[in-house]
Amino acid sequence: MDNAKKKIFISLCLMSLIPQGIAAYPEKSIRLIVPFATGGTSEIVARSVANGLTNSLGQSVYVENKPGGAGNIAMEEVKRANPDGYTLILGHVGTLAVNPALFGKKLPYDPNKDFAPITLIAKVPNVIAVSEKSPHKTIAEFVADAKKNPGKINYGSAGNGSAGHLAMEYFSSEAGIDLVHVPYKGSGPMLTDLIGGQIQATFNGLPSLIGQIKGNTLRPLAVGSGERSKSLPQVPTLSESGYKGFETSQWYGIIAPAGTPRPIIEKLQKEIVKILNSKEDSHRMLEDGAILVGNTPEQFASFILSEQSRWGKVVKQAKITID
Repeated sequence: MDNAKKKIFISLCLMSLIPQGIAAYPEKSIRLIVPFATGGTSEIVARSVANGLTNSLGQSVYVENKPGGAGNIAMEEVKRANPDGYTLILGHVGTLAVNPALFGKKLPYDPNKDFAPITLIAKVPNVIAVSEKSPHKTIAEFVADAKKNPGKINYGSAGNGSAGHLAMEYFSSEAGIDLVHVPYKGSGPMLTDLIGGQIQATFNGLPSLIGQIKGNTLRPLAVGSGERSKSLPQVPTLSESGYKGFETSQWYGIIAPAGTPRPIIEKLQKEIVKILNSKEDSHRMLEDGAILVGNTPEQFASFILSEQSRWGKVVKQAKITID
């Protein structure tokens, strides 16, 4: 038997070891849960991936928003879901890296044991933004005003324990200012109030803000990423604005319940990477300022552990608590 025939024989043998249900995956619709309300960065990322997977897999992949409890409600539900590849969830810096430090033993899931990482999709710069009607034109003016008026400037986030909440508390600690946190049930209603002047600022993911920034209803003061965003090249980073070394970005990935068969994990990872490499499927994320990744399950798992360490230190040093 020559080498070519040997390879074919081995491949056929390996395929025979895979249960038929897994080999034919997917045979029905796949649910992709977003642990936050509609209208934010998470939904933009999730729908881009869901649309791409629907086209490539030949089965509907639909997004289902399940907000509440800083993402804990949805995470607990998916933790208990059948690990068959038909229930996935959008992993997030908040649910996978921040919540373990915030909630400790009260966290209703173990981010490392209860889920199977598939791939990191994208990193998204956080942006400090104010209404276009705001008197603050620079981050220096914003901080100076906050120092003159401690406890009188409020900022909004997508909810208690959200990435925006943690980012602004982290910055407030570094800048030595006292701001009032106003939590909302999602980025959508928060942005409505920010534009309307009911709140003064936010530190949110760029994709949820870019439309209003381009429409001149919001003014960006600084980005939290290590480098300037290609979508907002004129906006300085906080590091170059006097807060050297400061960096905070949101990130998103796809995870499944622990125990999901490895062939399914590998198939989903392969298809998602194709989506990220496709200009047609990923254009919305790129236009909104996301930095696309697409790594292996092992690389994503390692990244999650490193982020848990980093954010654990931030939460402790900034004395961040859930309101």
